[in-house]
Amino acid sequence: MILSDKTIIKMLDENSLVIKPITKEQIQPASVDIRLGNTFSIVDDTPSGIITLESKTNYKTIKTDTYLILPGQFVLATTMEYFELPDNLTAFVEGRSSLGRMGLFIQNAGWVDPGFKGEITLELYNANRCAIELKCGRRVGQLVFAEMDDHALNPYNGKYQGQTDATGSRVFMDPDKF
Repeated sequence: MILSDKTIIKMLDENSLVIKPITKEQIQPASVDIRLGNTFSIVDDTPSGIITLESKTNYKTIKTDTYLILPGQFVLATTMEYFELPDNLTAFVEGRSSLGRMGLFIQNAGWVDPGFKGEITLELYNANRCAIELKCGRRVGQLVFAEMDDHALNPYNGKYQGQTDATGSRVFMDPDKF
């Protein structure tokens, strides 16, 4: 079941769902707007020009209130908000259609597991032929919350738990998984 604004407000008031900072204007009828934080990371060039899944990928990270994403550029960014989801609630990350219509694709693999705590790292891609100026605090997407039929047996406690800032891939930490 998708949560309504009324249920989201109730959960925030009860502190069973944590979103900080948040304004009442961010709460939409069936979602919560997420805003762009001030941390951006791009993959560091490798001598071979190849990124492998078995070794750590290095990133160049900057903190700034304005970032110019170039045409065809991929950058990691973070949300301004910090989240704590209970173990019976999951969320979908959706980009804003008005930004998608400008060629800015926003994703985070689309899913936030029950029990997750931290800022959400967003993957941004500029599919336009022009650079796009990004500003900290700008609404860039939304979270749609869905209540599960029961509490998770194993709430999220993975390698991104507690992340802050734009967090790079940690796929190298689980080489036994596909």
